[in-house]
Amino acid sequence: MPLDGMFLHFLKNEIEQAAVGSRVEKLHQPSKDELVLILRSRSGVKKLLISASANSPRIHFTEFAPENPQTPPMFCMLLRKHLTGAVLTGVRQEKLDRVLFLDFDCTNEIGDKTNFSLCVEIMAKHSNIILIDEANVIVDSVKRIDFTKSEIRQILPSFPFTLPPGQDKMNVLDESTETLQNKAIQQKGKTLSDALLSVLQGASPLICREIAEKICGDDVKSESLTSLQTQCLSGQLDILKKTLELSAGKPVMLKNSDGKPVDFSFINITQYGSAYISQEFGSYSELLDEFYAERDRIDRTRQRAADLVKVVGNAIARTSRKLELQRIELAESGDREKLRVFAELINANQYKLAKGAFFCDLENYYDDNKSIRIPLDPALSPNANSQKYYKAYRKAKTAEQILSALIEQGEQELQYLETVADALARAGGQAELDEIRGELAAVGYIKHRKHAGQKTEKLLPPLEYTSSDGFKILVGRNNIQNDKLSLKTAGKNDLWLHTQKIPGSHVIIVADGKDITPSAIEQAAVIAAYHRKARESSLVPVDYTPVKNLKKPPGSKPGKVIYHVYNTIWVKPVKPNS
Repeated sequence: MPLDGMFLHFLKNEIEQAAVGSRVEKLHQPSKDELVLILRSRSGVKKLLISASANSPRIHFTEFAPENPQTPPMFCMLLRKHLTGAVLTGVRQEKLDRVLFLDFDCTNEIGDKTNFSLCVEIMAKHSNIILIDEANVIVDSVKRIDFTKSEIRQILPSFPFTLPPGQDKMNVLDESTETLQNKAIQQKGKTLSDALLSVLQGASPLICREIAEKICGDDVKSESLTSLQTQCLSGQLDILKKTLELSAGKPVMLKNSDGKPVDFSFINITQYGSAYISQEFGSYSELLDEFYAERDRIDRTRQRAADLVKVVGNAIARTSRKLELQRIELAESGDREKLRVFAELINANQYKLAKGAFFCDLENYYDDNKSIRIPLDPALSPNANSQKYYKAYRKAKTAEQILSALIEQGEQELQYLETVADALARAGGQAELDEIRGELAAVGYIKHRKHAGQKTEKLLPPLEYTSSDGFKILVGRNNIQNDKLSLKTAGKNDLWLHTQKIPGSHVIIVADGKDITPSAIEQAAVIAAYHRKARESSLVPVDYTPVKNLKKPPGSKPGKVIYHVYNTIWVKPVKPNS
């Protein structure tokens, strides 16, 4: 669900209690829509993540600060100039709207005291992060909005800051329960949940449905409420108001049976019955950290890897088209025996034929002397027609040999490109993307981007896990690392695992002189199933074999190994614990 104004109210209180009085020590911009403020206080250091992403706009403390680009964006440099060393003096919310202000006491370049505010607007695709000076003038923003994008409100440097256009809704904290109740009942023709959504500022559809479910079970028309249901509505609105006033909410996440996050709220959600599992968290920031971590990683990688994804996607499409044409041509060449028969029958019956005929009917001694009609070129003699068919036959035979080799080569290339696409989808940061970029450059898909004087980046180590019985499990991040891990790092008695006929990481269980247990194999297989394409599958086959059984085909692309002796285990992909 999108983060609503009421949930933001609790986040605002959490940030205010933990961070007011903190000093901005560092400031990063991991992606075009994200900021991370490193805040230091006497109680320690906290990382405040602010996102204006259309898919997951929010603000909260984080333990998963994303990797930063090598060159900070211009907006990041501007914020560092004005906010580094600044003290956070206040956190304000615009009523129960999804607009939050972070107020800072700063010192300018000549040592004078000044004030800046960072406005965080959490509004789906209209989300933004805006720096405002003490004169209420916009200094700059993550997203600039000019007249071509909006005629109502422009967000541009030197423009006066104005709040987003308001909605005709009521603030629960400012209005009486009776007023809110009467306004909801007056929403003729709407269900109770829709009526509440139209009246309550900052309330999400989830909260409105929950209130309606507690009152009447089924979502009835607002004007159809009985007197008892009207009293219940008054009671539920009163509870909601007190929950906000006293900050008595609790961070709750709903998960499906697979443990995947589905929704979140500040109250217990009962409308789904037993369909979803409810999990309570220690803080609102902790909840949002878990809810958005994987989604953000995918979005961030998509932004940073856009050029690589395009290159690999185009190469996959081009290779697939070429393979399809080659397979069609190969199928056509498979009918070449008919050409040889035509040639031989014409050659054996030349004495019966004359130049100028468009066809001839001959007895086919390859098929019980049945009559067969053979097309002829009237401009050629019988012998020349025979030689023409012989030539077409030899050409088709040669084409089959060449096409078979080309198709095999194309299929291997397509498999390789799919492994690169899989590695891109799973990349966790800029360093992993740089390694994939280097791999593509090494095999000739893109040009090297290294500049004179640029240092060679240190290669990342494999991902490392430990089984419940103490075996080290190593996971390759990309094809280059897969090769190194399987063919150089691993010992011959270590165990190698890989998803069967599905692009994914090479996984190694380090034997370390011990017999590898079935439990370790199963846990490593689960890790292999997770670190591969289409990890949402229910059951995945994973092959495993001792490393000594692996072979690298000569001239093959990175990440390609072959094996013939193996076992297979079926497992369900689950995100492993680090």
